[in-house]
Amino acid sequence: MSNSLCVVGHYTDAPEDNLLGITDKQQLNEEEARGVVRAEAFLLDLELPVELTTGLPLEIHRVTFGHLYDWAGQWRRSNPNVGSFVPPVFQQVPTLMYQFVEEVRFRQERVGSEAEVVQLLAYAHHRLVAIHPFTNGNGRMARLLTNLLAFLHGYQDVALYAREAGESRKKYLQAMRLGDTHDFSELEALIRAQLVPLV
Repeated sequence: MSNSLCVVGHYTDAPEDNLLGITDKQQLNEEEARGVVRAEAFLLDLELPVELTTGLPLEIHRVTFGHLYDWAGQWRRSNPNVGSFVPPVFQQVPTLMYQFVEEVRFRQERVGSEAEVVQLLAYAHHRLVAIHPFTNGNGRMARLLTNLLAFLHGYQDVALYAREAGESRKKYLQAMRLGDTHDFSELEALIRAQLVPLV
């Protein structure tokens, strides 16, 4: 894989019940960021060819957050309140994730051009965020999986936005909202602009 899987995201706003007893928000965010680095290393070490199964997102999540949270590596068991976004009820998550994996695998087998890679990445990224399968870290998991899929099709990491850059985050959120209407054109444009073949 490439040198680093570029994953940026929104980290925990407030300390939750964590296994390390961390109460400082900044320290918890730093620990979560270390977990993302661990997940990047895990992905770099995967034996090729990588077969996407429902177990892979669970394992990536466990590697990322298992040192911090007891819910790491498990589908969520509650219905979160995420602003105006209403994800599917938690009872549907296992079935939706099975369908997600099957659809991504189907699309992977049919990729024959860069345009189709872009479509695959946009679909996979948006759909994983929409299912919202985990208690926390869904955006980070979507970015990790997007980068893994990019690599498997011969491309470097896709940095959809920089956490600090307000304008790129706005464009990303706008593209994700448009994706809610099944129009992935803006998300595809963001991905296309970042897509660089592996050297």
